[in-house]
Amino acid sequence: MADKWFKYNSGPATNPASYTEQTGTPSCGGDDLLCAIFAEDDTTGHPVLTQALKDEMLDAIAQGAPDTNVLLIGTRD
Repeated sequence: MADKWFKYNSGPATNPASYTEQTGTPSCGGDDLLCAIFAEDDTTGHPVLTQALKDEMLDAIAQGAPDTNVLLIGTRD
């Protein structure tokens, strides 16, 4: 299983069904919301959400800045 980008659609951020598999790095715009994550593919087109990735997502959102595996829609001023 390969790592790839998954764009966040809506719903609980900890639910793999809330994401759509992407063929490249998704473009993001807006303010302080989750845009996409880089994760292992579970072979059904959804991400494997490890605890480490969930923690990285929470940290990125709390800091208002993207991280290695997390893209946000915009950044905090």
